[in-house]
Amino acid sequence: MRSLGKILFSLLAMFQVILFADVKASFEQNSIEIGDMATLNLSITGKNIMRPQIQSLCNSDIVSTGSRTNIEMLNGTYSKSYILSYQFSPQKDCVIEPIEVEVDGVIEKSNSVSLKINPADATKTSPFILSLESGVKEVFVGEPFEVTLLFKQKSDAEAIDSKYLAPDFKGFWKKYESKPIQHKEGEYIVTKVTYKIAPQRAGQLTVVPAKMQIASRSNARDMFGMWMQNVNWKTYFSNEISVEVKPLPNGVDLVGNFTMHVSVDKNEINANEALNAVVTIQGEGNLEDIKTLKPYIDNVSIFDEKIDIQNSILNQKIAFVADANFTIPPFVIKYFDLKSKEIKTISTDAIPIKVNGAKVKKELTIKRQENIQMQEQEITTTNFSKFWVLIAFIGGLASGIVLMIVKPWKRFIKEKEINIKDPKVLLMKLLPFKHEIEVQTMINILEKNLYSGGTKVLDKKELKVIMRKYNLS
Repeated sequence: MRSLGKILFSLLAMFQVILFADVKASFEQNSIEIGDMATLNLSITGKNIMRPQIQSLCNSDIVSTGSRTNIEMLNGTYSKSYILSYQFSPQKDCVIEPIEVEVDGVIEKSNSVSLKINPADATKTSPFILSLESGVKEVFVGEPFEVTLLFKQKSDAEAIDSKYLAPDFKGFWKKYESKPIQHKEGEYIVTKVTYKIAPQRAGQLTVVPAKMQIASRSNARDMFGMWMQNVNWKTYFSNEISVEVKPLPNGVDLVGNFTMHVSVDKNEINANEALNAVVTIQGEGNLEDIKTLKPYIDNVSIFDEKIDIQNSILNQKIAFVADANFTIPPFVIKYFDLKSKEIKTISTDAIPIKVNGAKVKKELTIKRQENIQMQEQEITTTNFSKFWVLIAFIGGLASGIVLMIVKPWKRFIKEKEINIKDPKVLLMKLLPFKHEIEVQTMINILEKNLYSGGTKVLDKKELKVIMRKYNLS
């Protein structure tokens, strides 16, 4: 009987655990003003609770979390529950769908709850005001324009802490951001920040609101009726800005107004020596759309570095390596001029480069001989019998076969030593055979190591094979 009683007691305990395992969701306030913090509470009853990982609610990131234990007595029976709190700042009405929580090894679901967001009271003077301003309504793709952020704070407004969240310039290039400038405007202290941005694509684009989170003190009573100070966070949102972005005319990708020039470190180099050039484009426009200015020159190896853009100046370094005289062709760009509303073209001058020790290219000429007179030559031969001719032929053939098999000359040929310690010398030896794929691979490694800061090590075995194959010393 005692064993039966223990079993019944255990079953009853398990039944009570299952019965009272529960998850309830509720908001501290079901209706708040935009910018105020919403607090979602999850009341969980059970012994072993796996805290859910919640990163955002109502498309808003969780700002803070908390937990506490709640003990209640009902009809002489104590019940204990855990309350998990999540604070966030939503911008519009939303519904929180049931949240899953693992309680005592079982997945429990909460109820769904809804939250209403009311607009700010226009009649109430706010201690903090955040706004975005721009006089532009219509622009071209890549055309820069300014957006001004204004943050106004009343002189007597207190803030223990603040967090500024800049607008998400998705779909725009952010080209410039000024330092904050403050000035007094009536009862407000105004902080001004100017952004210069440019649209990346055509269509209706929107600069989403900026956010400013302000922490202030407030008085409230605790559970025992005592007054205590709390820290409350409130989020202030700016307005959003929409612009209509027009596509550029066909044939151009750049918009603005530019100048361009090229500088070289020298106009005369030695064969297989690197010539360094810098292409500079300056002006207002979408310089970010220029990927590379690297030209093509026949029989010249060209290496380009990544484009560098600082403010309104673009620079690209380009290195040229050649074994014969060549000319750097003009660099050309087209752009749509916003003032004249026309497509303009600018270019640099061609730059001739002299290469000392250059190989002279031989022109292939075909001479056609006409009226070729055949001169008769007297051929004196000694009559041999067919027998001796046959014997001489067989003897010569046999001697040739023996020589090919024995190869006695190998004893007098020494292994050529391959000097790979001087990469420049090695590069010069390989360049005449650069049209061969296996040689071109070696040349690419050497050129990058010499002129582009590469550190790749050559495969010595493969290099020896190439040196022997092309009889290079």
